[in-house]
Amino acid sequence: MSDRPGGWTDDNRDDRYGRGSDSAQPEGARVMRHVQRQPGPPQQRPAPPRQYPAPPQQRRPEPPRYSDGYDDNSGYDNGYSSGQVYGGGNGGGRGYGGGDGGYVQGRPAPDWRRRIKIGALTLVVVVLAVSIGTYFWADSKLKREVDLSNVIERPGEGDGTNYLIVGSDSRAGMSAEDKKRLHTGSAEGKRTDSMMILHDGSNGPTLISLPRDSNVEIPSYKGSDSGKLYPGRGRFTKLNAAYAEDGPELLVRTVEFNTGLHIDHYVEIGFGGFAKIVDAIGGVELDIPKAFKDKNSGADFQAGKQTLNGEQSLAFVRTRYAFAGSDLDRTKNQQKFLAALASQTATPSTILNPFKLYPTMGAGLDTLIVDKDMSLWDLGNMFFAMKGVTGGDGKSMNMPISGSTGGNLVWDKAKVKQLVQQLNDDEKVTVSSN
Repeated sequence: MSDRPGGWTDDNRDDRYGRGSDSAQPEGARVMRHVQRQPGPPQQRPAPPRQYPAPPQQRRPEPPRYSDGYDDNSGYDNGYSSGQVYGGGNGGGRGYGGGDGGYVQGRPAPDWRRRIKIGALTLVVVVLAVSIGTYFWADSKLKREVDLSNVIERPGEGDGTNYLIVGSDSRAGMSAEDKKRLHTGSAEGKRTDSMMILHDGSNGPTLISLPRDSNVEIPSYKGSDSGKLYPGRGRFTKLNAAYAEDGPELLVRTVEFNTGLHIDHYVEIGFGGFAKIVDAIGGVELDIPKAFKDKNSGADFQAGKQTLNGEQSLAFVRTRYAFAGSDLDRTKNQQKFLAALASQTATPSTILNPFKLYPTMGAGLDTLIVDKDMSLWDLGNMFFAMKGVTGGDGKSMNMPISGSTGGNLVWDKAKVKQLVQQLNDDEKVTVSSN
């Protein structure tokens, strides 16, 4: 007797397996008869293997699978599996096969707030590093050659800051070709070609030109090189002669003695440096009200708005013989030009453009001579005060003149005293040049 259930024998095996069927139902889907087994003790379901998130992609439907006819708890099965791929039907694993039948995104969303903070911090560090590097680079270029501690018998300090700004005819560093092109001549040494006092205070800046032909007394002074004391002898001469006699220290001493105004800082620039600064910023735009020409300075200008390059700018500020007022008219042009130069240099297009900023700073700092106590901060304040003269916040004027000796200009002592008092008290200047 066969031990196969339902009376099955090997004889009819070939009739039931491995052959086709007339039934419309697929052969694999028909259920085999079997003996109902008694349910065994419940078995503990093994923990599913640890799942790892799969990369997000479009889930494709699983094809149907055939079952062996048994489920985990025994009993009759319909022949198909549950269709789950990973984990159980109620599993909560990450990635494909979650309880909701979808997937969980494995990569977290970027933290933009944190990225912005890091980017901003990096930018601040870079800007700070560049600023510090620029400061020390520029500071190293300043020529601190004037020692104001050599100036004796100085007047008391007032409110605000007073700069003595000097344009010299120094030809240092200029080639023969440069001297010819800029019409500077080839005289040895250097003399003052222009002198101005810039007062920077709470009532706005005031720019005062000191004509080079001003009649002044040379006081007692200490030699800048020898340290020897030279007594005053009541000698009157042109103001620019003081510079020629013993340099910047005697010039400061002479200005302070004849005005009673304390000079805090000294700044000097030569011909070559002046022209280089103008060329570095791409020229200076000026509105020239009347055409003039001067063979001595090389000036040849038409009336109207125009942009002056370095050569033309130097000719403009040096011209004196083409004007009826000679040196007085020249000082007015110098004030006008320097204010325009400062105004057009201190613009975002220059300050924020390293290809213009560094050449401009290099051209200016290479040729500037300042006092030993001058810092870049002081120089910057002077520069912006100069700009303020044309911004409506300041005033420009000549030193008040009362007459002439025939060759030298005589200052109006009463007006000069009133002007100095207003500057020392940092009051609004009401004194006029006339």
